[in-house]
Amino acid sequence: MKISKVGVAGCGIMGSGIAQVAALAGYDVVVREVNKTLLDIGLDKLKKSLSKAADKEKISQQDMEDALGRIHGTINLEEFSDCDLVIEAIVEDLDAKQELFTSLEEICPKNTIFASNTSSLTISKIAASSAKKGRYVGLHFFNPVMQMPLVEVVKSAATDEKVFDTAFHFAESLGKKPITCKDETGFVVNRLLVPYLLDAIRALETGVASITDIDKGMHLGAGHPMGPFTLLDYVGLDTTYHIANIMFEEFGEERFSPPNLLKKMVENGMYGKKSGRGFYDYTGEKPVPAEL
Repeated sequence: MKISKVGVAGCGIMGSGIAQVAALAGYDVVVREVNKTLLDIGLDKLKKSLSKAADKEKISQQDMEDALGRIHGTINLEEFSDCDLVIEAIVEDLDAKQELFTSLEEICPKNTIFASNTSSLTISKIAASSAKKGRYVGLHFFNPVMQMPLVEVVKSAATDEKVFDTAFHFAESLGKKPITCKDETGFVVNRLLVPYLLDAIRALETGVASITDIDKGMHLGAGHPMGPFTLLDYVGLDTTYHIANIMFEEFGEERFSPPNLLKKMVENGMYGKKSGRGFYDYTGEKPVPAEL
């Protein structure tokens, strides 16, 4: 199966990143948002990211210009009608994803591959009501997409072997390092990462050590590039809370249960870097531990 044109549904942090790497790899890309305001915000973020990469000489100026020339933004889902592959990167909500794919199946050609960037939902659940289950696959990229080399390629019990192989080779063509994952909630990375992050919060709750000392301990003692609280703030506490709830509902294991502190922080709008406060306060010249 040949991939020439790629559709990306969603131009947020993940969608804009996926559009960038696909365009840099030579693919024609159409990226869609639900309204012009969100589309303009996403495309502006995309352009700034490519410009920053060119300024740092990670890509050439010509590469940047060529990539921008391959990207077309739209608010019309119908513009996916000639895409060989559509990657969904919208809100982590099962109903929303199923509604999107139902519409896409009516618009796209019969050979289009439908991929989800879901981080916690199974491909089987997303495709449950589809008559084209064999065309569905998971392509889970990591944030920031331009920098993170991993892509989890997820094969459900119904995924056609050729569809999976095509998706796997597509990830490789982007310069990524794909791994094969079984279609279970959380796949590989979040299955292992989320309990670790939740345990760090529990350690803080019980007074094992401070925010900075736990971060420093895991950074220097375990060789992690950043400590768990820095990572939580980067990923988003609301995102982690949502994923943890999905995984707890699926597995019923205490290790996936969100701690009370995480719940309270999310309820109070403390989402991490994107809101200005999480486990660290980002409103000053440099991050400092937040008062919890």
